[in-house]
This record gives sequence, C-alpha cells and structure tokens, in this order.
Amino acid sequence: MFSLHQRWSSQTEPELGPGTVIETGNGRVTLNFPGSSETRMYAAASAPLLRVRFKNGDSIIDVSGRSGIVTGVETVNHLFVYDTDSGTIRENDLGIVTVTHGPEDRLLAGDLDSKADFELRRQTLELDYQRRKSPVRGFVGGRIDLIPHQLYIAGEVSSRFAPRVLLSDEVGLGKTIEACLILHRLLLAGRVSRVLILVPESLVHQWFVEVLRRFNLWVNIYDEERCAAIESGSPDGNPFLDDQLIVCSIEFLAGSEKRAAQAVAATWDMLIVDEAHHLTWSTAGASREYSIVELLSRNAESVLLLTATPEQLGEEAHFARLRLLDPDRYNDFSTFLNESADYSDAAKEVDRLMAVQPATDESIANVNRLLDLHGPGRVLFRNTRSAMTGFPKRIAHLTEIPAIGAKNPKLLWLIDTLREFGSSKVLLICRSKADVLKLETAIRDVINLNVGIFHEDLTLVQRDRNAAWFAEESGAQILLCSEIGSEGRNFQFAHHLVLYDLPSHPELLEQRIGRLDRIGQTNDIHIHVPYLAGTEDEILARWYHEGLNAFEKNLVGGNLVYEEFGSQIATLALGTRGGQVINNTRLQDLVSDTRDFHRDLSQRLAEGRDRLIELNSFRPREAANLVEAIQSEDESVELESFMMSVFEEFAVEAEDLAPRTYALHVRDESREAFPSIPEDGISITFDRKRALSREDISFLTWDHPMVTGAIDMIVGSGFGTSSVGQMTDSGNRPMVLDVTYMLESVAASYLNLDKYLPPKPINIQVDHGGRNLTGSTQAKRLLWGIRGGNADSLLENEVITGTIIPRMIEAAQKVAEEQANTEKTRALTAMKKQTDDEIQRLEDLSKKNPDIRADEIQLARDHQEELADAIASSRIRMDSIRLLRAG
Repeated sequence: MFSLHQRWSSQTEPELGPGTVIETGNGRVTLNFPGSSETRMYAAASAPLLRVRFKNGDSIIDVSGRSGIVTGVETVNHLFVYDTDSGTIRENDLGIVTVTHGPEDRLLAGDLDSKADFELRRQTLELDYQRRKSPVRGFVGGRIDLIPHQLYIAGEVSSRFAPRVLLSDEVGLGKTIEACLILHRLLLAGRVSRVLILVPESLVHQWFVEVLRRFNLWVNIYDEERCAAIESGSPDGNPFLDDQLIVCSIEFLAGSEKRAAQAVAATWDMLIVDEAHHLTWSTAGASREYSIVELLSRNAESVLLLTATPEQLGEEAHFARLRLLDPDRYNDFSTFLNESADYSDAAKEVDRLMAVQPATDESIANVNRLLDLHGPGRVLFRNTRSAMTGFPKRIAHLTEIPAIGAKNPKLLWLIDTLREFGSSKVLLICRSKADVLKLETAIRDVINLNVGIFHEDLTLVQRDRNAAWFAEESGAQILLCSEIGSEGRNFQFAHHLVLYDLPSHPELLEQRIGRLDRIGQTNDIHIHVPYLAGTEDEILARWYHEGLNAFEKNLVGGNLVYEEFGSQIATLALGTRGGQVINNTRLQDLVSDTRDFHRDLSQRLAEGRDRLIELNSFRPREAANLVEAIQSEDESVELESFMMSVFEEFAVEAEDLAPRTYALHVRDESREAFPSIPEDGISITFDRKRALSREDISFLTWDHPMVTGAIDMIVGSGFGTSSVGQMTDSGNRPMVLDVTYMLESVAASYLNLDKYLPPKPINIQVDHGGRNLTGSTQAKRLLWGIRGGNADSLLENEVITGTIIPRMIEAAQKVAEEQANTEKTRALTAMKKQTDDEIQRLEDLSKKNPDIRADEIQLARDHQEELADAIASSRIRMDSIRLLRAG
C-alpha cells in the first residue's frame, strides 16, 4: 500500500501539509511533513492518510523550483508521474505544495452529507478557532483549584521564548502544579513535544499519577527494565527516543553511565527537574547527579527546576541551581553575592510606587519596569505564605514528658494521645526506618488501630499503596513515616502531625510540617511535640518554639539560622548525652540570641532580594485576569451544548447523573470509536467543583483529549464537507452557494502561530450570478430558514454543474481572498506590535539586567521573522460547501 517517496496527507492533521513516506515495514509507515518540520509514525493498516494526487489544472512545483500546470498523470512503480506544461515531474521530485481535497468534487458528484452534519462541522470550526486563540488554553483543563499565584507564574513563564526558570515557592504552595500548568500549555500549543522529567525515585509514581489525574497527560516511566525491553527489539537504538514524554528517577541515570549518555544524546525540548536542591555543587566539584543534569540542561531548550527556597541550603547551593539555567550569566560566585546585596533600594522604590492608591496604568507600568530592571525574577519565582491569604493556623502542642519511671514514656504518651484522637487521621514523622518499625510493633501490641508505614526501603508500589490506604476514610488512622521516606509526599487531608523526634536542621522541620501545611488543607493543623525533659529533645523543642516560633509560623532563612547557631545547639545536645543537666542559662541565652538574629534576618530578606522576587512572582492584577478568564469558560455552557450535539451525532448515549454531569456509553450503531470513551463507558462532568471532589469522573474542558479528539475527528475527516439545502425565503434567488474557507498556514508548531492566526473559518455566500451576499441581511434571513432537501435536479444539469457552480465558486473564492488578506494584515500588525515591544523591552533590559540572555533576544528576533513569514504564506482552503436551492 505504501511506498517510499509517495505523498500522503493526514486526515486528522491537515495543517501539516503533504507528507513524504520515508520508512515502511513492520506494519508501520513513517512520514516526514517538510512544510511543518514534523514527523509522524502510523500503523499502516489504519493510518488516517489520504493519497495526494494532483489533477489536471493543478499547479505543482519540483525541488529545483520549476513549476508547471498538470496536464496528465500516470503511475510508474507505485509513484505518480505528472505531465505538465513545463515538462515531466515525478512524485519523488515534488517540492512543498499545498493540498486540497476538493469538497466541491463531492458536491458535484452528489456525495452529500446531511444539513445537521454540515452545520455541526461549521460550528466545530468556529469553536476550534476560539479554543486555539484562548488566552487560557492549557490552563483551563487542569483539574485544579484556581490559585492566583500558580496561574500567574504559569502564564508568565509559558509566555517566554524557551523559558529556563527556577520555581522555588515555599513548601506547600504548589510548585508541581505550576510546572504541570506550564508543561500542559506548551504541549497543547505545540511549542514542546519531547519532555524529560527527572525526580527522586520516591516521587516517580506520584508524578505519573499527578500529570495523568490532573492534566490527562500520559508520561512513560523509564527504568532499567523498560530500557532493556526496548533495546531487545532494537539493540542499536536509543530507548529514550521511543517516547515523547518520559519520567525517570535521577538515581537511575546516576547509576548507569550508559543510560545517562543515552538520555543526554536523545535531546529534549524541555527538561523538568523536581527536588533540584538535592543536586550538589561547590567551587570544588559537583556530584554525579548534578553533572548529568548539567549536560541535559545544555541540550534542552527549556528548563524548569523545582527546588526549595533559595535560602534553604545557602547561597552557594542557590548559585548552583542558577548555573544550570544560564552558565554564561552565572559563572562567578563572588560576583553573584555582590549583586545580591544591591536589591534593597530597588525593593523600597517598588513598595513606594505600589503604595500609590488608586493604582494607575502608569504606576503599574513603572513597578513592572523596576522589577524587570533590578529584579532577579527573570529566572527565579518564589511565593511565600506571607504574601498569601487563607492558610489555616498552625497550633503547637508541646508536651514535656518526665524522663523517669516507664521504660518508654514517650511511647505511652503516644498511645494515650492516639486514643484521644478517636478516628482523626494522624501523620507521625521520625528520623529513621528503625524507629518506624519499632513504633509499628509497639502500637499494634497495645491498641487496635489501623497502622500504615512509610519508609525509604519500601518499594514505590508499596509506598503508593500505603499512602492511598492512609487517604481512605476507612483506611489507616496513623501513618508512621521516616524522614527520607515521606519527602515530597502530600497528606493535607490529615490535620494532626506528631513530631516524635525533632531534626537538628530548621529546614527539615519546615519540610516535615509542609506535608500537611499546604494548599488544599482545610482545617487548622495541630502539631504535637512530645519531648523528654532534660534531653536533646527539650533543647530542640524550646529552641524551635521560643527562639524561632517555627511550629506555628512558616520559617524564613532556616539555613542561615542553622549556620549561625547549629554548632551551639550541637554542643548543648552533646552535654545531655553524657548525662549532664541542661544548662538553662546557656539555653535561654541561645534562645534570646536566636530570636534577635531571626528578627533581623527576616527584615533584611524582606527589604532586599526576597522582596523583589516576591513582587515579581505574583502580580495580582494579571493573576486575577487569568482566574476570571478560566471562570468564564467554566461557567459557559457552550462546550456542554456542543458536546451534547457531538454525542448525539456519533451515537454516544449521555445519561444525566447530576447537574452538568453525565454517564457516557457508545451505542452499538456508532459509526466509529469515540475518543477517550472506553467500552464500558465513562462518567464526565463540566463542573470544576464536582471534578475536584470526584476524581472518578472525567473533567471535560476545551483542553480535554475527548474534546480535542472529537474536534479532530470532525475537522480531520470529510464529515459535513458537502451538503445541499432548501431555502424557505430565497429572495427570488434560485440558487445560493454557502462556502466555508479556512485561512491557515503550514507552520512549525513551535512558532505558536495560533496566538496570532489560528486556522480561521471564513464563511461566504454568493448567489447564482456570483453576487456577494456575505454578512448582508438577506444572507442572514435565507440561512436562518434552511431545511434539508435534495438538489438532484440541479446537480444533474450539466450547465449548472459545469458552468454556473464553478463561476459561483470562483466568485466566493475572490471574496474569501479579500477577507483573508484583511485578516492576515490584522494578524501581522498584532504580531509585530507585541513582538516589537518584547524585543525592545529585552534589549533595554539587557543593558542593566544581565539576567537577560543574549540568545533570548536573538531567539525573539528569529521568532518574529518566522512568524511574519508564516502569516504571509498563509492561504485559504475550501473546507466545506453547501448548495442552497429555492423552496
């Protein structure tokens, strides 16, 4: 069926233009689409492809640029050979040409669709145009609460050319959601296609579930077993080229030089690294993990690093993250430290401007300009609880336990406390796996309780199952976690946290509390701290509570605090291990010094770099616009109405379950499989609140694969492209031609042309004399009263089919060309204005803010030029046609 060099076009993606067969075999066929720089592989038996065959009168061109008008065609060795007025052109010598499939041919041949099919197609084209140009495309589809700071960061980052940024919100504020929003938007816009997500091994399955459940994205989990299986079928191949979206653990790559080299060689459009603060680097050297990520980041156009707050591991560790994003800019640690000290004055000026009320466009522009010029927010985004509202309280319950009497008084306290909690969920965190196992045994021996465990030696599947069991209402009442085993996990459905022991580092304490204190927590959090009197426990508990208020308030600058006082804490603790009594005077002095140091540190951070980063990471006005736009789409019934029409047309039964919620089943008479509906059916909702409370129900939005699949199924086929109808009010016109043209460009997907010129339907009506009726009152009146019917008598008349209809089509084409030129001019003007402004802004900023990369400016210029070429080269294509006769 398929042979090398044949030209085919995609029914599901006609915008790709004609493609060339470059490989066949093993039941597959691979096509390269040179006009859009894309490659697709299909199952040969079911490929949605149409053979490209030009007919007499078509204009074609060969690879040398020689053009000609087709005068005849024959087949030689499975390839077409075209006779033209300029000589013979073989199919394998064809250049890039535009292909149309001629709905007019169907009309003239009497191959007709119903009135309903034609009108559903036209509605689909209009709605697809609106969907593609939506400012919240890629955001509306997330099964998420609409959190303004998350949407602002996602909007800001995804609007950049090749974004390379650090997402470092405080624990619990949603860095993962921000990264997924950015990824989803860029994938839907076609700006990225190959993505590698690197995470700690303990988070691999969590990421897989998160992107699937919230964004309907299927990422492939790669490990040694997966790679070996791929290589068994293709020994010389690179397994990382087998899939587009991949998640794997950094430990997997670090443990195999071969796999690391393959991952680097595969090249990626986007690299996402979670828990990036575990990558260690210093001026003396770098870890294996850091070196791998450094190589990957050099080959990836876009990079997202998800990491702890900048001060968590210190300035050097923060500098190491920035090196991965822009090694040319961040090449000297001393220079970086000097620049960081200069932000205080800029922060004060921004605060002064923001105090002007009411805010004006000019004052807002001045604030934005200052943040651009002086803020490090070009590469770093970080939101803190201090800038947010609505978080629950953290209530500390410190219990001093006498270190006398019972063999294990802290365990007895725990048993009594669990009895008091009743059915409340309890998360307990301690330092080690050994402690977890001891506590599990002790609790089971004394009290009848469902106990779950969570530590680093459990397999990923075991950890996932235990976490899910803890989340179930009738599941585990208490989950016992080790320090390492619980990292990155979210348990905000629980409201009681037991800190059975305390870490010596303040940032580890904040990480522990962050398992519960995060977005989605609906109750106050009760933090229970049992400590044995006269021990290291008491020293840490009092230091954290009295010196830092770390149990009840989010901690700022924990690493700097530890650097200042960590050795003193260790010295005091060491004394208790030798049986000495706590030196209360020294402890009280330490608490007092810590309180003073932390107050000054918090003020210094608030006035300098941290304030600028905070301001640049969340601009309420822009965030509110995004939230409002998504809410508007959520509240609209347009999508629901459209999908109900589609379900009816394609024999999908929709049973009411609740308001805006349905159970879908494909009826036996369905003409074809419907996208995203399994054989046993599926439940869907158009209501965000219901989707958030019912994860077993699919949340349908314009971004959902079922919706985009339905659009592709209609638009990418011949469905509804040819029809006839009867006018109840023809205005004495025997015939009217109703034609839809599509203005589109064969452009590389990374250009995101949809932002300025998505495929646009242009609807034209002309009468039998070629007079343009488009947009007139007469056209609206006659289109309003169309009935189904047939036009056999017209289509059997050779004068009508051979002369009159072709003239009507020629007249319609002329009107469509005029409208298309107007639309192209509008799109070009809008594109030039926006990209000129951005290029000028980047050039101005680069003179004062070295965070603006030179390649970012050049990329912006190249992008503008490519967009201009794509808009200029856009052409109209007849998509569908309907002949209307007088009733």
